[in-house]
Amino acid sequence: MTISLNTLAARGAQVLALTALAASMAAAQTPGKLKVGLMLPYTGTFAALGTAIENGFRQHVTELGGKIAGREVEYFKVDDESDPSKATDNVNKLIKRDQVDVLIGSVHSGVAMAMAKSAKESGTLLIVPNAGADAVTGAMCANNIFRSSFSNWQPGYAMGEVMAKKGIKKVVTITWKYAAGDESVRGFKESFEKGGGTVVKELNLPFPGVEFQGLLTEIAAAKPDAVFTFFAGGGAVKFVKDYSAAGLKKSIPLYGSGFLTDGNLEAQGEAADGLFTALHYADSLDTKRDNAFRLNYAKTYRLQPDVYAVQGYDAAQMLAIGLNATKGDASKSAEISAALRKVTIDSPRGPFTISKAHNPVQDFYLRQAGAKENKKVGIASAKLEDPARGCKL
Repeated sequence: MTISLNTLAARGAQVLALTALAASMAAAQTPGKLKVGLMLPYTGTFAALGTAIENGFRQHVTELGGKIAGREVEYFKVDDESDPSKATDNVNKLIKRDQVDVLIGSVHSGVAMAMAKSAKESGTLLIVPNAGADAVTGAMCANNIFRSSFSNWQPGYAMGEVMAKKGIKKVVTITWKYAAGDESVRGFKESFEKGGGTVVKELNLPFPGVEFQGLLTEIAAAKPDAVFTFFAGGGAVKFVKDYSAAGLKKSIPLYGSGFLTDGNLEAQGEAADGLFTALHYADSLDTKRDNAFRLNYAKTYRLQPDVYAVQGYDAAQMLAIGLNATKGDASKSAEISAALRKVTIDSPRGPFTISKAHNPVQDFYLRQAGAKENKKVGIASAKLEDPARGCKL
């Protein structure tokens, strides 16, 4: 039997066509890489915080085998420099240039506000792993915007409850003049005044200034029963040292939002010993979940984890829960929202849920600094939910 060259060519073309079709179908069934845009501070006052968040996020992705909802994770990074004036341009690099599926960021509240605006306008999924700007899960809330951390109102409110219950009556507050500082103080005042206390003076200085001497003199002159403060990163290290060096620590007790000492104890040294702070994480929780997380983190990064690492880790946990519900589709924000609102997230900080406004409902611990640990000494406020003022979800 003789087969013509034309017939052989035709059969060859059919085989090639079928092979191409099979490859095309296989490609259609295999989801592409999940593009994760990390917009975090990698330089400046908050550089260590950005690194810890990224470490925590990557740790959970590694635990998942490098994939989320079957999609291999690809990272795109932008240093936001904690500069709100550059935030819109920076986030658009990730959304428009890199076409990321999800944004993870940031630390600075002003930067996060710009990120939330761009995410809302573009429909890009955003998970905030630190910045507590109240409006992100308040007036700017949206189906595609989530937080794995806290609102600025929460730790301030928790510490206000503690100090009022201690019978403290007159307090001076001090912070940077920006969203995180202003909102933390407002949360503190709300609960402290409700408990019978009075804020006799509110002091602040521009972010990220660290010239505290003049303000410390004002504190000494006011002679309050105590001081409440919000500082973080390098600024918190200098404030705690300057407060102690001025002799105020012995006569006017210093209390703070937990960011005052978290990740800073080694640098603050003896100046931090004995300070009380309120936060949704502590170094000595001693739970099976947290112990495993801390051991893994220390082995991987040769560092001890802090609250920032936990928030990054939980951002990855939340992303995985949401995308597992949508088979990896990051655009289905309503389905992601529904999935996250009906689960309890098994976090190193302790279990927490997600509110209707997409902010964690969580315990805030009262912690005392000492021996390079922020040791849990009690619960400052249990299952504290941000009021999400202005949220229309």
